[in-house]
Amino acid sequence: MRPVFRLLPLPLCIALSLAAHADDDMPVNWDLCPINNAVPPFEGAAAAAAAAAGDPADRASQPTDIEGDEAEGVEGSVLNIHGNVTLTRGDQFLGAEKLSYDSANETYVAEGSIRYQDAGMRLVAERAEGNQATDEHQIEDLRYQLVSRRGNGGAERIVLKGTDGSLHESTFSTCDPDNRDWELRARRIDIDTGKGMGVAHSATLRIGKVPVLYVPWFMFPIDNRRRTGLLYPSISNSDRNGFEWRQPVYLNLAPNYDATITPRIMTERGVMLGSEFRYLNRRGRGVLSGAWMPDDKLRDLDRGHVKFDAFQNLTRHWQARSNLLWISDPRYFEDFNSSTSGISNYRAVSNLGLYGRGRFWSGGVVASHNQLADPTLSEQSLPYNRLPRAWFQWEKPFGRWFTTGLDAEAVQFAHEVREGGSRVDLKPFIAMPLEGAGWFARPQLAWRHTQYQLDDGLADSLALAQARNFSRANGVPLNNALVAQFHDDTPSRSLPIASLDAGLFFDRDVRWRGDDYLQTLEPRLYYLYAPYRNQDALPRFDTGLMSFSWGQLFRDNRYSGADRQNDANQLTFALTSRMVRQADGRETLSASVGQIRYLDDSRVRIANEQPIERGQSAWVANVNWLPSDRWDIGVSYQWDPSASREDLIGFRARYLLPRDGVINLGYRYRRDLLEQADVSFLYPLNDSWSLVGRHYYSLLDHKPLETIAGVQWDSCCIAVRLVGRRYIRNSEGELNRGLMLEIELKGLGSAGQDTRKTLRRAILGYNRDDLYLVPPQTVTSDIPQDPDLIP
Repeated sequence: MRPVFRLLPLPLCIALSLAAHADDDMPVNWDLCPINNAVPPFEGAAAAAAAAAGDPADRASQPTDIEGDEAEGVEGSVLNIHGNVTLTRGDQFLGAEKLSYDSANETYVAEGSIRYQDAGMRLVAERAEGNQATDEHQIEDLRYQLVSRRGNGGAERIVLKGTDGSLHESTFSTCDPDNRDWELRARRIDIDTGKGMGVAHSATLRIGKVPVLYVPWFMFPIDNRRRTGLLYPSISNSDRNGFEWRQPVYLNLAPNYDATITPRIMTERGVMLGSEFRYLNRRGRGVLSGAWMPDDKLRDLDRGHVKFDAFQNLTRHWQARSNLLWISDPRYFEDFNSSTSGISNYRAVSNLGLYGRGRFWSGGVVASHNQLADPTLSEQSLPYNRLPRAWFQWEKPFGRWFTTGLDAEAVQFAHEVREGGSRVDLKPFIAMPLEGAGWFARPQLAWRHTQYQLDDGLADSLALAQARNFSRANGVPLNNALVAQFHDDTPSRSLPIASLDAGLFFDRDVRWRGDDYLQTLEPRLYYLYAPYRNQDALPRFDTGLMSFSWGQLFRDNRYSGADRQNDANQLTFALTSRMVRQADGRETLSASVGQIRYLDDSRVRIANEQPIERGQSAWVANVNWLPSDRWDIGVSYQWDPSASREDLIGFRARYLLPRDGVINLGYRYRRDLLEQADVSFLYPLNDSWSLVGRHYYSLLDHKPLETIAGVQWDSCCIAVRLVGRRYIRNSEGELNRGLMLEIELKGLGSAGQDTRKTLRRAILGYNRDDLYLVPPQTVTSDIPQDPDLIP
C-alpha cells in the first residue's frame, strides 16, 4: 500500500541538548573511541534510505511508504498493520511490531520494538503515539545515538508539539555507552526548534559517577545559528598576572555583524575590558578590536590598544585594506603577550592602502606609520613613516623574443624626530627570456634612476658629512664654504644594470635502496654588472644590508630599499642536485651549493658593512634529506674562505613517532648575532598518556628563551592537559612563569586556558595533520584577503 501519510516528526532535538561551541581548526581526536554503537543500525533501514536518497529538507513534499505482514481496516476508519511494520519517507525509516492509524482523527499508536533512523540519528523506544492533525506526539522509554556526529543518550519520555518539545529525565554523552567518563543529565529539557534554543532544568554534569557541576536553569543553542550569550571562559595562573579569568560575552547584532565583549580579571593587576566587532558584506570584511585597563598595578598606568583589520574589494582589480594598530605605551606588547614574539616586536605598524593587480601589472598606494613598542629604545630608532608610498610594477611580452617592464615607486618619508623628504625610483628594463627542454637563459638590461627632494635639515646634515669626509681625505680645512659645495636639496642617482641568468638541466634514472629515482643535475650561472656611482649625497630612509643567503646569489642588489644600489662585476656559480622518487614524486634529497666570484672590488658601502673585495664570497650550501617517511633533516651552511670561518650554520631535524608523536631538533648560528638551540617534542607513553616539552635556549646569552614541560592524558571522550611554561617576558630578559590546566569534554567543550594554541606554536608537528610551525602573532593582523589582489 502507498497512502499519503506524514511520518512522525521524530526529534533531532533529542540530541541537541548540548551547548554549542565554536569551530576549531584542530579537530577533536576520536581515535581512542571504539566503534561500539549505543543503538546498532537497523536491518533494512540503510538500504531504504539509500534507495530513497532523500534530502532532509525535502521530507515534507515526499510520500510515506508503509509495509507490513498484515493489514486490517477500511479507508476512513482505523487501519491496523501487524508484523514487521516499516515506514519510509526520504531518508527516514520507522520500524515497529504494530501500528494503528485512525485516518478520521489522524491519530496513531506504534508499539513494540520501535526503531527510527534518519541522516542525523537513530533511536529505539517502547511506544509512540500522537496526533498528525495537531502535530502532537509522545515517545516513551527511548535510547538514541547521533549518526552525523558523536553523541548518545536516552530519555524516559519525549513530548512534542509542533516545533516545541520536552525531554524528561534525559542524558547526553559522547563517550562509549559502556564506559561513560562524562555524562550530562537533566530533569527536563525544553526545545524550540523554530527558534533553535533549548532550556535545561536541573542539569548535572557528571565525571564518572561524581557530579561536578549543577545548574538549576540555563538556556543554550541547539543549532549553528549565532546567538547572544556566554562563551566558554578561560582560566589560568601566572607569576605576573596571578589568577586570571576571562569571560567572553557574545552579541549577535545582525546576520552580517556581531560583537564580543570580554571582561578579564587578573588578581595581581586589576580588571581589563576587551571587545571585538566583526562585520561582513558582499565584497569585504573587517574586525575592530581593542582593550582597556584602567590603573594597571604592574605599571601604575592606564593601558589599552585599538586595532582595525579589514579589506574591501572595490572592483575586479582593486582592493582597499586596513591594518591599523595603536598601543597605549611601549611596554604593552611585553606585558600582554604570552609568548616570546611579544618582545621581538620593537614597533607597532599601521598600514592603510589601496592595492591593485591586473594581467601584466600590479600597484598601489599605502600609508604606513610606526609606533615605538620597546622601552629600551628611543623614537630615533624607529623607521621612517611612509605618508604615503605609491608603487607600480609592469611586465609584458614585447614581440616574439623580448619582455619589457617597469618597477616604479614614489614615497614621502616622515619621522617624529628626524628630517625627511621624498623619493622617486624608476627602473625600466628589457629582457630576452630564452629556454629549451634542458636549458634557459635570460639576459636583461635595466636603467635605474632615483631622485630625491630633501628637507633642509636633512640636506644640511648630508652636506656636512660629505664635507667632513672630503676634509679628512684631502687635508683641507672644514668650513662653511666647503659644506656649501656639497649641499644639494635634490640629489639623484642613475646607472645601468646588466645581468645574465642561465642554467642547464640534466637528469637520469637511478636505483637507490631498492627504489627507482630520477636524479637531476642543475648547474646555474648568474652574471651581474653595475657601474659605480657615488651615493654619499643620498639619504638612507629605508635601506639596509640584506642577510647573505642562497637567494642573494641571484639578486641584482644586496640592499633592501632604493637608497643604495651596489656596484658589481660579479659571477655566481651554483649547482643543485635532486633525487625524486618515481613511485610518488617525492623529493627525498636535494643539495645546493653556490658562491659569488667578485671580479672587482665593490665600492658602495653603508655603515658597519664589511668591504667587498675582489675574490670569493662565502660558500652557501643547503641540504634537505628524507632518510625515511619518519625523518626530515635540513642543513644550511655558509663558509667564508677568506677568513676561514663559518658565517652561518642552521640545522633542523624532525622525527615522527608512533601515536602521532614528534621530536624536533634545531640549531641556529649566525656569526656575531645569535647562537640558539631548540628542542621540542610530543612523546607518547601509551595510547592515553604523553609528554610535551620545549627548551629554546640562547647559547650566546646563556639564558633560556622559552621552556615548556607538560603532560597530557587522553581518553575516548575526555582530555586533560597540564602545562608549565617559563619564557622571557620583556626586553630586559626577565622570565615569567605560568601553569596552564585545560580539561576538555570532547563534543561538549573545554574549561581552562587554551593549551593547544600554545603547544602548536611551540612544537612543530603538534597537530600532525598540518606539520607546520604556526607563525608567531604579528603586531599587524592578517585576515583572509583576495589572493589575486595581493602584490
